[in-house]
Amino acid sequence: MRYLLLIYGEQSQYDQMTEAEMQADMQRWFDYTNELDEAKVSQGGAALQPTATATSLRSNGSGETLITDGPFAETKEELGGYYLLDVPNLDEAIKWARKCPGLDNGTIELRPLMEFDGA
Repeated sequence: MRYLLLIYGEQSQYDQMTEAEMQADMQRWFDYTNELDEAKVSQGGAALQPTATATSLRSNGSGETLITDGPFAETKEELGGYYLLDVPNLDEAIKWARKCPGLDNGTIELRPLMEFDGA
């Protein structure tokens, strides 16, 4: 079963880190990614640019598309990255989510992917 592991956190926490703290934090992410790869459960992943770089598209209901800068979510936590996991079940996905460095200062959301026959 495939799960999207969505990583939410506060971007502002990184603005306050020293260079040494940033390097140590990044090493934790590299180690986690390597562990996922070695276990052959990762099907990819990426860090996202800050939400200030986002563009949102919405339909206005009359055939026009509204394009705005940013997601304008009313939340402190922002989607910062993801991993796509291929694991046997939710319990295994939870096991990997508990190891994710993003859990220390944010929220991890596990979302099963819809699988379509013949797609």
